[in-house]
Amino acid sequence: MSAHLELWASLALRWIHVITGVTWIGTSFYFNWLNARITPSPDTPSGVGGELWSVHGGGFYRVLKYTVAPDRLPATLHWFKWEAYATWMSGLSLLVLLYYVGAREYLLDPSISSIGAGTAIVIGLGSLVLAWFIYDLLCRSPLGSRPFALCLIGALLVLLLAFGLGTFLSARAVYLHVGAALGTIMAANVFRVIIPAQQEMVQAMAAGRAPDAPRGRQAAMRSLHNNYLTLPVLFTMISNHYPTTYGNPWAWVILVILFVIGVLARHWFNLRNAGRRNVWMLPAAIAGLVMLAVITAPKVGGSSTPVSESGRFAEVRVVIAQRCAPCHSSAPTLPGVASAPAGVAFDTPDQIQARAARILERVVTTRTMPLGNLTGITDQERALLGLWIRSGAPLR
Repeated sequence: MSAHLELWASLALRWIHVITGVTWIGTSFYFNWLNARITPSPDTPSGVGGELWSVHGGGFYRVLKYTVAPDRLPATLHWFKWEAYATWMSGLSLLVLLYYVGAREYLLDPSISSIGAGTAIVIGLGSLVLAWFIYDLLCRSPLGSRPFALCLIGALLVLLLAFGLGTFLSARAVYLHVGAALGTIMAANVFRVIIPAQQEMVQAMAAGRAPDAPRGRQAAMRSLHNNYLTLPVLFTMISNHYPTTYGNPWAWVILVILFVIGVLARHWFNLRNAGRRNVWMLPAAIAGLVMLAVITAPKVGGSSTPVSESGRFAEVRVVIAQRCAPCHSSAPTLPGVASAPAGVAFDTPDQIQARAARILERVVTTRTMPLGNLTGITDQERALLGLWIRSGAPLR
């Protein structure tokens, strides 16, 4: 695939992924809010567990939730499943296009492991499948009825997954694969548990028998899990823009802390929707985010790697030209790169100086650039760039 077509394919898939993801998440958030807000009323019809009145877009709406099922099925029954399937399929397609087709740039890191692209792809896809089977087994075990214990074990397993993947894949690929594993769990919950339970309920009603109650409880539990996993998965979708997280030596711990922050924030909203006030949970999540920002701040000071004492710009410009400009230029020379990523070019001294802080973060501190170190930058060259930037990035 040419670089131009690959860019447009990526754009189309990402657009579809965002649109379907917004639809799925919006549906999940709405129905969880609805379940928390539905209450009985004096004029609630027989067999109805509760109702909710709302106003939106110039109209009034009345929603009824039946205790089990209505006496007869309506002519039209709306299902909510394709949002989940389309989000997962478009996300997997993006993973293949960006991380598997572009394995050298995004999936592999020679400084971490010497495995080939094929092995890395098998590990990545295997992690998605394994995550679902372990999660499903835990939910069907006695732990399924102990939410707090299940949550703790789940957090530990995410930690182990991130650590294990980090011994083979690039840091940003680890974050994306952990997010993809959770996204696979969410989509599989819909496909394998929630929708089949709803179909069984409809079939039972048509046959005049009682629905399978344990199956319904499993579906309700999985739907709630999906609700709590939403914010962690959303973070991993945007994580490649924030190398200060995945570029940290403790990236796998940072990932789990960010997931806990997301779950706490979601739980605070769920409690609030149910009319239960909590004064510490959201501030604790915010404090956790601030704590991470503090402890991941780059250390002040130079590198122990020997470098030129002057850190002269002439030397810096040679490094930039050899290691960065093959991609970050108005006319990139690296195969497969059609235009400067994020519009960042280093063709002139002023352009280099203007992006000095970004170079320090990406190249020197987090060492997440160049991608996959395709241009072969050395530790001494990274230290040279750091020395020049910390001395004020002078153009002399």
